[in-house]
Amino acid sequence: MKRNIQSFLLFLFAALCLVSGCGAQGGQPQARAQTDASLPPEERVERILSAMTPAEKVGQMLMIGVHGTALNADSRFMLSEYAAGGVILFDRNLETADGVRRLTKELQDARNGELPLFIAIDEEGGPVVRMEDIVPPPPAQSEIGASGDPAQARKRAQEISKELRALGFNLNFAPVADVGESERCYSADAETVASFVQEAVRGYAEEGMLCSLKHFPGLGKGKSDTHLETVVVDADRETLEAEDLVPFRAVMEKGEAENFFVMVSHITYTALDGENPASLSPAVMTSLLRDEIGWRGVVVTDDLEMGAADVCPFDEMGVRAVEAGADLLLVCHDYGHQQDVYNGLLKAVQSGRIPEKRIDASVRRILRSKLTLGERQ
Repeated sequence: MKRNIQSFLLFLFAALCLVSGCGAQGGQPQARAQTDASLPPEERVERILSAMTPAEKVGQMLMIGVHGTALNADSRFMLSEYAAGGVILFDRNLETADGVRRLTKELQDARNGELPLFIAIDEEGGPVVRMEDIVPPPPAQSEIGASGDPAQARKRAQEISKELRALGFNLNFAPVADVGESERCYSADAETVASFVQEAVRGYAEEGMLCSLKHFPGLGKGKSDTHLETVVVDADRETLEAEDLVPFRAVMEKGEAENFFVMVSHITYTALDGENPASLSPAVMTSLLRDEIGWRGVVVTDDLEMGAADVCPFDEMGVRAVEAGADLLLVCHDYGHQQDVYNGLLKAVQSGRIPEKRIDASVRRILRSKLTLGERQ
């Protein structure tokens, strides 16, 4: 009954959107200009971008979670009306191997446009794994790090990439580049983490799988769970530079920006910005990550529904994240929150609060990754 009511409400909202002008408004979707593959990549990106409406561009900047083990009215609505550029799947979606393959295909077939969806999962290993009855769980990163052999990180990344690609995934939100004692970390030594993360990223790229360093600028010093509450790290800038930032800098300086994303945490780092969580901080995402480190690839937020990000309404949260420097907004669970983030961002573009050229910068980075991904398939 609850699902039926939700489906009806989503249908009703769609009807209202046709009148009020919210949402992607149907139309021919963003990649109607799927261009000649013989063109240089940057020219292909510009041609596709020039054919997109503001609504379609905003959709590319949204990654959503869906409910159910098959495409249904709700998920179809979110893909068509909001032109979401990516989907992340959880155990609630994943029951059998055949079911997962069918769902990922259905999602790709239902996307708004010809550009592929990012279809993502969190398959770190150890304490953070999905679909254990379908894919053998990778070992914890701490276990791999304890081997003392960075090549093991590359090998494990290659293995999980093959498993995930066979099921229809093209993005894994791993490896963890944090420095700490947790099972999720390769080591409490920054240089060791850097060497293992570099090899993991190489392994993913070799198998045609996008990956994501997380959780910039480092979750290792957090003392509580950002899923539940505000987390503050009071380490000074010198300590962050000598420890937490080392793996991120090492990989970003050597890696190709199209091969991986950088996921930003919701922790507040007082030495960088004492007022905002990193995911809403221009000091972290623009001044540090873009301007100082020089990162030119996709920046994705951690899930905006987590407790540590709960500092403003969702229609404002997405706007603030993009103003701070984010390219891709992750909203994993509630359809209403996803709609609020999308509509808030679109209104900010339409009103001029966010210049369309700022949105274009993010969509260019997303398109480069998607075109690179297509070339690898």
